[in-house]
Amino acid sequence: MSGEAGLSRYLTEIRKFPLLSAEDEYMFAKRWKEHEDPEAARRLVTSHLRLVAKIAMGYRGYGLPVSEIVSEGNVGLMQAVKRFEPDKGFRLATYAMWWIRASIQEYVLRSWSMVKLGTTAAQKKLFFNLRKAKSNIGAIEEGDLTPEHVATLSDRLGVTPTEVTDMNRRLSGPDASLNAPLRSESESEWQDWLADDTADQETRLAEREEMGNRHALLVDAMKELTERERDIIQARRLQDEPVTLEELSQKYGVSRERVRQIEVRAFEKLQRGMKAATNPGALPAPA
Repeated sequence: MSGEAGLSRYLTEIRKFPLLSAEDEYMFAKRWKEHEDPEAARRLVTSHLRLVAKIAMGYRGYGLPVSEIVSEGNVGLMQAVKRFEPDKGFRLATYAMWWIRASIQEYVLRSWSMVKLGTTAAQKKLFFNLRKAKSNIGAIEEGDLTPEHVATLSDRLGVTPTEVTDMNRRLSGPDASLNAPLRSESESEWQDWLADDTADQETRLAEREEMGNRHALLVDAMKELTERERDIIQARRLQDEPVTLEELSQKYGVSRERVRQIEVRAFEKLQRGMKAATNPGALPAPA
């Protein structure tokens, strides 16, 4: 798969593998989970090679061989197939993309010098998002960023201006191998000091499912509120920038204290409704 011609041939070849319907995917996943049928695993892997290629293309800007990036992504895909739980009700692609990205990112980090011991999760996020963020604001020039661009990127990425400047210089300068020894007489390598503070893929997926369940419970509980209560809860509790009590008091022609009381009562009703949904056997609290 070396070179653009090889990549083009590979992309053409993997399109020959059919995509699986939800029913077929479930069947093959069950066969692999219960019987470790290698043919079932092969069908699951080959049907998702296009997903790997699509994700891998997003990492072409790091100066690394595309063939290696795709290969690392395929390793992540195989790990996802190995751990996939078909009875949880979601598609393999949803689960696999986390493993694919993690495998590719680990390869990129192994191949680039982060130059700082104990690299934080925030710096890793900055490493993988700085190029795209620069493109979004038109900061495509080589060399150091302008102070205006640094300030904008710092605000968007949630890091300090110094971190933006330092990371931009690392990405613009020559790369060094993370396999290089710390000292000439040492067997330890730079990559041994890269601390990974992020949760593993299964933990993040579980958190994602939990958020989905909570959202569904919230939507159901909101149906029990009056239109005014829903509006006030959404305005006061479900927005990044809550509406003030004064604004809502003017909208409904009541005092700010009355708005606050409605908000508190509506929130208590939501809590009761969500608790009742998660514990059906419990007695309902008085209204």
